[in-house]
Amino acid sequence: MAYTPELTLKSSAVLRRIAWALGKPMTRTMEEIMDFMTRVLCSEKVCENCRDKRCEICPFNKKDSRKDKRLIGLY
Repeated sequence: MAYTPELTLKSSAVLRRIAWALGKPMTRTMEEIMDFMTRVLCSEKVCENCRDKRCEICPFNKKDSRKDKRLIGLY
């Protein structure tokens, strides 16, 4: 298992409520939130600020040359 930061009480409560709404365990819900975020965050901004540089396994790594049309840019 990779390093997992502790959640604040507020974040834990939010995650728990989302999990209840989805009818799934919190662990699976957190995975689904991460999957969702890879679809909506601007990959260009993520890659620009990446410190890991393991592009071959990164879901933000784009294999095609189409313009990034993701919804959420990072400020």
